[in-house]
Amino acid sequence: MSVLPEPRYPTVSELVSSARTLAAHRPGLCALRQVGVSRAGRPLHLLSMGHARRAVLVVAGAHANEPTGGSTTLALAERVLHERQLRADTSWHFLLCADPDGASLHVTPAPRSLHDYHRGFFRPAAPEQPEWAPSALPPDRLPPETRALTHVIDELRPFLQVTLHGTDLGGSWVQLTKDVPGLAEPFAKSAAELHIPVETGASDAAGWPASGPGVHVMPGPGAGAAYPSMPDDARHSTWYHVHRYGGLTAVVEVPMWASDLVDDPAPHPAPAAEIRRLAGRLLRDSLEVERVLAEALPRLVDVDGPLLRAARWALELVPGLAEDWIHTQPADDSMAYVGSVDAFARRLPLRAAAMLMRVLQENGDHAAPQLERLVATWSDAFAERFRARWVPLEHQVEHQSRTVVAAVRHARDREA
Repeated sequence: MSVLPEPRYPTVSELVSSARTLAAHRPGLCALRQVGVSRAGRPLHLLSMGHARRAVLVVAGAHANEPTGGSTTLALAERVLHERQLRADTSWHFLLCADPDGASLHVTPAPRSLHDYHRGFFRPAAPEQPEWAPSALPPDRLPPETRALTHVIDELRPFLQVTLHGTDLGGSWVQLTKDVPGLAEPFAKSAAELHIPVETGASDAAGWPASGPGVHVMPGPGAGAAYPSMPDDARHSTWYHVHRYGGLTAVVEVPMWASDLVDDPAPHPAPAAEIRRLAGRLLRDSLEVERVLAEALPRLVDVDGPLLRAARWALELVPGLAEDWIHTQPADDSMAYVGSVDAFARRLPLRAAAMLMRVLQENGDHAAPQLERLVATWSDAFAERFRARWVPLEHQVEHQSRTVVAAVRHARDREA
């Protein structure tokens, strides 16, 4: 009996081709247009469906290493096309990929393990991320991808922007710039039906109020940051650009690999001590990568590029973050939160090692095998510690799609 292959994540060109076919099939309802170009000259495409003034904007591909969103935009577009009530008084607009340059560098379209995923890993430094650049750069230095996104927001004035994100390993959660009452119930129901854990203590939302398990509302401008050293602030990102038009943003996160360790609300017996231990491991692991970088840098004098910049940026975050964990009271004392911090502490040095490994491989450097072994060891240890299980791509897409539709419906009710 033949076994069907696991569906893979589409490339940006495949996304655009599918959107073009859909628009050609229903020219009176759908339109595909270019709304900007990347730094490298790659086009940014917007697929629009319907003509109502009240608009929803769905953004995919803001982080190159989170590929599920592209598949979700196509699934949502098909659903909007076939369910008339979804577009009865609302137009839908899909930015197919906010960072096509980044997508061209993250080269694991069909990973089978965390090691596979990290062998082709890329995630740019914050100043080069379309949504996060405003939190790191002055307005006159924003990249063209950011300017294209904010121009689309200014044109559409959406009552809801949904940005499709993901995590390598963990659970699903939602981040909101304003509360959307009622969203937590359909979100949790969808996750349960698809056997996707809800990440109840996501470190990305440390200290934020929750309107339900896994649904976090970003704090107001006067609130302090849970991690004071982190240079970026969501309140300065493009997520808040919709607020000038009375809108809000929902960030829908879905895992590629699930871990049932991230939804345990039970109190941890010693959260502060455990997080201090994790801070120590973070420092040790990062130092191991920094040693390889320092030894290789004299041989890379003519080498620069997004991979090397991103690796160095990730390493630069580590000392301040470790200090935050050592000297700041934990934002949450649950097993889920401590587990999320554990995952965060593994990701930073692993991602830096993976991107530096690629730089060294491309330059034929003799230190590359050392990092290859490190990336393999750390990837396997990450998967083993969290008992990682693959979430079928169709389940990732279905859960993200359901959550978007629920967010639209409840955000409309909030408007009424």
